[in-house]
Amino acid sequence: QLQLVESGGGLVQPGGSLRLSCTASRFFGENYAIGWFRQAPGKEREGVSGIRSGDGSTFYADSVKGRFTISRDYAKNTVYLQMNSLKPEDTAVYYCAAQVFGIFSPRNYLSSNQYDYWGQGTQVTVSS
Repeated sequence: QLQLVESGGGLVQPGGSLRLSCTASRFFGENYAIGWFRQAPGKEREGVSGIRSGDGSTFYADSVKGRFTISRDYAKNTVYLQMNSLKPEDTAVYYCAAQVFGIFSPRNYLSSNQYDYWGQGTQVTVSS
């Protein structure tokens, strides 16, 4: 059973930065797909970013392109989400998720139904 633990959330002013971490209980295999999702109160969960473990290919929602960066560190079994130029509309609970058999289509990296394992979430609040 793969376990995922997110950390790094908090309160930040608009224009500020945060780095979220997602640490897995075991080594990321080459086929793993890791995604970051978020859910604001009263809204559906939306895909933010994804990464293919093997070759490091990355995928982003239009709303975060140019502001968020996803990366991985094999040695630490950790995937990061660097969030810059944060806006109040980025406020949400952020979740990481994993699919151990990989995801073939790039557009599916931001679809929550493609993932089997989920972390407990970390709150990000952007407010002055």
